[in-house]
Amino acid sequence: MGQGQKGSSDKKEGKKKRDESPAPEDGHKCRVCRFPLLIALLQLLLGVAVTVVAFLMLAISPSLLTRETPHWAGIILCLVSILGFILYCITYVPDERTSGQFIGKILYFIMCTIGLVISVLAMSFAGHHHSQTSGFSCEQVAVDCVCKLDQNDPIARTFTYEGASDCEWITGTLPLYFLLQIVLNLAQALVCAVGAFIMWKHRYQVFFAGLQIVSPSSQQWQKV
Repeated sequence: MGQGQKGSSDKKEGKKKRDESPAPEDGHKCRVCRFPLLIALLQLLLGVAVTVVAFLMLAISPSLLTRETPHWAGIILCLVSILGFILYCITYVPDERTSGQFIGKILYFIMCTIGLVISVLAMSFAGHHHSQTSGFSCEQVAVDCVCKLDQNDPIARTFTYEGASDCEWITGTLPLYFLLQIVLNLAQALVCAVGAFIMWKHRYQVFFAGLQIVSPSSQQWQKV
């Protein structure tokens, strides 16, 4: 009789300890808010926006240089976002210690860091060209637009924009596009910085790695 009561008591105690263990996260609650889905969505939207604005700038004059139309920054951010979507799908694999998920996290962290550097680079180019085009004095020569920083200086550097049938596009519309590129690339840089930071934090502070044991003194579950 005593052994039966002891066995029943042990079962109740074991059930109580299991109840005190950390509850698993609800994987179906606010999936849109879960990392890295929200970050990847923002990266995709910003990457597409940067690319579209860059090609609109090329429509003004096809002679614009590559550094002046940072479609490359937008395309790279789109690739980073695709990797984020893949990582989001891998996260739902029950075994979080799979090599695929580990490689995905490392690649996403590296790509976010690269995206941050590229966005800052594109933003600096856009800022330089915005300040440059804002001080242009332009005149129409056939189907081209020839601009100078100082119209009265005979040895001032000349910028020729081929295919620009209206110089107003160069002095008015193009600086607005450069300003828009500054804003979009700044947003890209911030999103990539947040993505890299959260991934670093999750990798070394939040992601569970180890076993759970019961402390005899406190009878609580602990991570080791």
